[in-house]
Amino acid sequence: MTLRKIAGLGALLSLVMPGLALAEEAAPALNSGDTAWMLTATALVLFMTIPGLALFYGGMVRSKNVLSVMMQCFAITGLMSILWVVYGYSLAFDTTGMEKGVVNLYSFVGGFSKAFLSGVTPQNLTSATALFPEAVFITFQMTFAIITPALIVGAFAERMKFSAMLVFMGVWFTLVYAPIAHMVWSGDGALMWDWGVLDFAGGTVVHINAGIAGLVCCLVLGKRKGYPTTPMAPHNLGYTLMGAAMLWIGWFGFNAGSAAAANGTAGMAMLVTQIATAAAALGWMFAEWIGHGKPSALGIASGVVAGLVAITPAAGTVGPMGALIIGLASGVICYFCATSLKRKLGYDDSLDAFGVHGIGGIVGAILTGVFAAPALGGFGAVTDIAAQVWVQTKGVLFTVVYTAIVTYVILKVLDVLMGLRVNEEEESVGLDLAQHNERGYNL
Repeated sequence: MTLRKIAGLGALLSLVMPGLALAEEAAPALNSGDTAWMLTATALVLFMTIPGLALFYGGMVRSKNVLSVMMQCFAITGLMSILWVVYGYSLAFDTTGMEKGVVNLYSFVGGFSKAFLSGVTPQNLTSATALFPEAVFITFQMTFAIITPALIVGAFAERMKFSAMLVFMGVWFTLVYAPIAHMVWSGDGALMWDWGVLDFAGGTVVHINAGIAGLVCCLVLGKRKGYPTTPMAPHNLGYTLMGAAMLWIGWFGFNAGSAAAANGTAGMAMLVTQIATAAAALGWMFAEWIGHGKPSALGIASGVVAGLVAITPAAGTVGPMGALIIGLASGVICYFCATSLKRKLGYDDSLDAFGVHGIGGIVGAILTGVFAAPALGGFGAVTDIAAQVWVQTKGVLFTVVYTAIVTYVILKVLDVLMGLRVNEEEESVGLDLAQHNERGYNL
């Protein structure tokens, strides 16, 4: 058969069977660039917890508790990974029974059609628009499910039993994290998604959620022995600064990865993350400098995290100048909440999980409604700023109330069943020895 005849036959087939050609064109195909970026982003987010958060928190506790905090971060990483694949992914992202504008059970939590990752194969793509493997999306979202409960550790550090911590985290993940993630991120028919809440990378799902849970934890467990009269200075601020640096780097995966593609949105998310973080670090530093006469290393590290937290919900919709304002606001507001407000109210949020993550998440979530508007340099679809701010506020209030109530009930039940707190002798000795029979430093 000559080349001319082959070409003629091809043309004839395309006329006779145009549907076949169109079907072949429409079939989604894996995008290797997006896949490579999402693999990288996933590793960066895991890097935020281990070693980033482990070092950040580990340096802030007393030397007798350094291993206990790091151990909790590692144990949570293992536990959440398994729970995620058994049922967590399904509870968060199963869309069975959901319908846009209809509120039913599935508006609050997913079903079990994806339990044990049923039906997941190497060939599955995330969707017709996100052209990378579903397996990568599952792992990416797993890293969010890991770091969220790990953040809570900072609120009750140095006084919770390891066994109680494990059980609490497993139950909290099931009853709080997975439903909130579903309500915000699972698409049409999900409660807060249908409200129009903007949460690009987890300001509500991760930070407000963890911050409020942390506040409830420290209130239910009570203050550390000797707080606030006994000095409880961080034992190794070098660890804390290294951990903050790792969080800063890893957060590019957290925020830019949430674009779910290697595209312009990811690029802008990376830029605004850097701007907001730098602004918050300086905002905290100067506020502390003015208030206390000297800037501290712990202060600038805390400011870094405050900025990262606040820009998280906004990263996909705000522009550079909006990010600058969000960063400055979060740095200054979180500074006052983690210092003056905490002293005034007297709660013992050991490592400022609420003061940084809870408050920073709230500031970022609400200001997203302002600076996502194109009129203020944003890239969202916000035309009525006041209406969007109300939607954002409604999402914040719902999350605060839901998380606080369910967390409180979980803690009170576990306290009755197994006890939450170590005894006074164990607390005095330190959790490293009392709970793990190890020392962080053997001199």
